[in-house]
Amino acid sequence: GGSGGFPLVARMLRSVLLVALLGLPGAAGDDVSHKYESWENVVLWVNKVGPYHNPQETYPYFSLPFCKPSDGVKTKKRRAHLGEVLDGHELRNSGISIDFQRTIEKQPICEIPKLRKMDAMEFKRAVRQNYWYNMYVDDLPIWGMVGNVTVHVEDTGLKRKTPVIFTHRTLDISYNNDRIIEVNLTSQNPVEIQEGANLKFTMSVRWSPTDKKFANRFERYLDNEFFEHQIHWFSIFNSFMMVIFLCGLVFLILIRTVKNDFAKYAREEEEAEPGLSDESGWKQLHGDVFREPPSLMLYAALYGTGWQLAVLAFGVILFASLGRFHGEVYEERGEMTQSLLATYALTSVVAGYSSGSYYRQFFNTPRRELQDSRWQQTMIFTILLFPCIIVGIVSCLNMVAMYYQTSNVLSFTVLLKLMGIWMFISFPLAVLGTLFGRHWGGKNTFPCRVNTYPRDLPEAAPWFAQWYFVIPATGLLPFGSIFIEMYFIFTSFWNYKFYYVYGLMLVVYLILTVVTVCTTVVAVYFVLNAENHKWQWLSFNAAGSTAFYVFCYAVYYYYFKTNMQGFLQWAFYFGYTTVFCVGLFILCGTVGSAGAMTFVKTIFRNIKVD
Repeated sequence: GGSGGFPLVARMLRSVLLVALLGLPGAAGDDVSHKYESWENVVLWVNKVGPYHNPQETYPYFSLPFCKPSDGVKTKKRRAHLGEVLDGHELRNSGISIDFQRTIEKQPICEIPKLRKMDAMEFKRAVRQNYWYNMYVDDLPIWGMVGNVTVHVEDTGLKRKTPVIFTHRTLDISYNNDRIIEVNLTSQNPVEIQEGANLKFTMSVRWSPTDKKFANRFERYLDNEFFEHQIHWFSIFNSFMMVIFLCGLVFLILIRTVKNDFAKYAREEEEAEPGLSDESGWKQLHGDVFREPPSLMLYAALYGTGWQLAVLAFGVILFASLGRFHGEVYEERGEMTQSLLATYALTSVVAGYSSGSYYRQFFNTPRRELQDSRWQQTMIFTILLFPCIIVGIVSCLNMVAMYYQTSNVLSFTVLLKLMGIWMFISFPLAVLGTLFGRHWGGKNTFPCRVNTYPRDLPEAAPWFAQWYFVIPATGLLPFGSIFIEMYFIFTSFWNYKFYYVYGLMLVVYLILTVVTVCTTVVAVYFVLNAENHKWQWLSFNAAGSTAFYVFCYAVYYYYFKTNMQGFLQWAFYFGYTTVFCVGLFILCGTVGSAGAMTFVKTIFRNIKVD
């Protein structure tokens, strides 16, 4: 990665948490300093292989029956931090000898004197499924295809498809003084795969000087034409215009209702405007609108988790967008995953505080607190809610990975580390946050007193105030504001592109937040105007419905935008998508309902109750 300022933030989100838990990113040779002397050994690391169209179906490199160099493969893996392991990286020393600035012409690596039938079948299967492999030189990734299928037209006119394997690899390495800047891999010398074949694997290494700076060496991996396309900029501008429109609409509702309230209670009826405000509408709900929602414990747990995810998303995207100060996240394997893990653990205090303070405000007297409050159960529920969802899905995916013996299998050691982070960092912070939330933020600030007996709901409400319209309609505009960005995120995650426009992602995230709040406020206004005081769950589900549209888009993307196939890839695709959409539902639901609560408090603060 890069170097420079932001040492505290970088250290906190990069290596953080406990060094013993996350491990050190250590490496052999000069992979850390990235500086070499002439003829100093440069390690060629082999990582993984897998079908090109299935990004999550990856296996250890030597799961294919490649021969091993005469020097022998270093069986010890390169030490990896937790983010690398969770991303399925498993680097091993290839055993191939490469020296800095020393050119090698067709050096024999190893030989399979007589290819066994099972090995031939394995290679043929890999070639037909477009298997690629991944290697690293000085932390620069390189990719190559195992082989391809050649087509021969016979004398009879029939086409014969023959799987071939590439037996020669050429590495073209550019250097600037004592640093490696660029690595290119060319696969050559195709040999037909058949039982009994003699496969001789060779390698050439060519070195050439370059003026390109070390700090810019990763730029060649970034697809500027794709990510900085005009459509990307236009979609963000379009979303920004939507924000202005919606903010104007909410402002109009607020101004008109508040103006009419003042007019009515100041007995200036002639100034009141007809239209959006209605005397028989929301004002009648002052005794019920701040009644606690049904299933308060679940609501408080979701509310706390939602604020944690909101802060988590903002923190991680901001950290990634400031990459030029501490090192770009795409330059380090697993850095984004490690940042997510660290930030999630640290933001547990937010979940505890938000959940505890929200729950506490409905128990505003010591007597009620003593009789009815179950704040300890609510705290535990908040702490366990989202992790249990993740553990359930990841456990299923891990069993699938174990069955297929992929490189994504989480070992018992990794699971212990994750449990340790949750138990010794996340859990205590959530408890601490809950205690602070109860005592500092749990004050009842409702402007109206709640009646003893709840008001009956209206028998007939207009169609636009019914839940079956409000919930799906509210999520449409927020989804529209992130729709194009979802395409870029999905394509980078599922199609081997390095996502790097985190500044734009931050803008889109802020737009999503504003649009979600605005649409939820409008929805709640319509519901209250229909004299329905049960608005809390409605607002949460309405704002969270954005996640449903994202999941529908993910289904469309899988079947129409990718060539993925097989149960393993299907399971990982929809497993990851489900986790993402559940998190998005809780996040958007929380942000929307919090905005709606602020709106409801604002309009009821301005009316006088007899």
